[in-house]
This record gives sequence, structure tokens and C-alpha cells, in this order.
Amino acid sequence: MKIFVIGAHGNIGQLLIPKLVAAGHNVSAGIRNDAQATEMTALGATPVSFDLTKQPKELAPLFADHDAIVFTAGSGGKTGDDQTLLVDLDGAVRSMAAAKIADVKRYVMVSALFVEERAKWPESIKPYYAAKYYADHWLEFSGLDWTILRPGTLTNDAGTAQFTMQPTGGKVARADVAAMIQAVLENPAQTIHHKYSFVNGDLPIQQAIEQAD
Repeated sequence: MKIFVIGAHGNIGQLLIPKLVAAGHNVSAGIRNDAQATEMTALGATPVSFDLTKQPKELAPLFADHDAIVFTAGSGGKTGDDQTLLVDLDGAVRSMAAAKIADVKRYVMVSALFVEERAKWPESIKPYYAAKYYADHWLEFSGLDWTILRPGTLTNDAGTAQFTMQPTGGKVARADVAAMIQAVLENPAQTIHHKYSFVNGDLPIQQAIEQAD
């Protein structure tokens, strides 16, 4: 597949790209800062200057001829709530609109555990959860062939390739989030129009996906 990764320079993006490239996929790395291009090339991707604040009609040509889009971008913890709104919500929606213009149906969203349960939103990052909540719902009604991934608390631990689905809480290595993204991309028939909440556990990835269904 030819896959466009939005947020390619992020922690998950940089773990995802080598996995996709090793599997034989062609990866376009969407980056905000052109200074990151060399790193993306080193990972095996084609760097593409990508600004989520642009209009969908400006973003759409960048998606042309791609088979799938992965959204793993985020405004980051150092920005204010305004950037969370503009990137994690409006930026995500703009990319969905651009995907529709470009006729790229497959779209994988990296969200967060408990997004649909407001009572469990962490007080310190409620604006982020609100942004993810509405972006996810917009995606569900977008007409795209979506999959929504909702990992637990992210860690930089080594990946285990072992999962628990529908957890009550817990952690997951970013490397395993990347593995889950690859798995759902490569298994569209089973994963389109599904939402997966997961943390690290004791099930191999394919068995975990099957159990979640």
C-alpha cells in the first residue's frame, strides 16, 4: 500500500514508519517542519510538508494516489488548549475532508482510551479528550473506511506484541501502538468500521483483534 502518515515525526510515527517500510509499503511522512525531512528519509519514508491548519482543498492533492491515511498527530503537551482544538480536532476533521476530496477511503485514527466515557477523562488533559471525542465521532459519520484505535497510557517500553482488548485501564508501549496500526491497515476486511481499545496484555495481536470483534 501507499500510506500517508500524518504526524510522522511524532513518537508513534517514527516507530510506525520502519514497520510499514519493512513490510513493503510505500510511506509518505507528513511533517510540519521541513527540518525533519532528513530523519524521515532515513526511516525509509518520503517526507511531505503538511500543515493541518490549511484548507482541505489544499491538503487533498498531497493525499492523491494513496491507499490509506494514518492520523497520529497531536498538538503536544506544551501547547495551549487553542492548539489542541486546532490540531487534534479541527486539523483531524480537515484531513478527513481532504481524504474525501482525494478519494482516499481508508483512514486510521489514533485516539485514546476512555474517550467515550467523559467521567474518566483525566482532569489535566480534558481539552485533549474533548477534541478526540468529537474528532472520533466526526470520523464515524465521514463516509470513510475508518478504524479508531484507543490505546491506554503510552510508554516508551520495548514492544511486547501482546495485548488486552477492552481494558479497564493500563499502559501500552508506543511500539505496540505502531504494531496495531500496521495490523489494522493490513487487515481491512476485519477492521474497517471498528473501534479498538487496548493495553499491553497476553494475547498476540491477531488473536486480540479477533477477540475484540
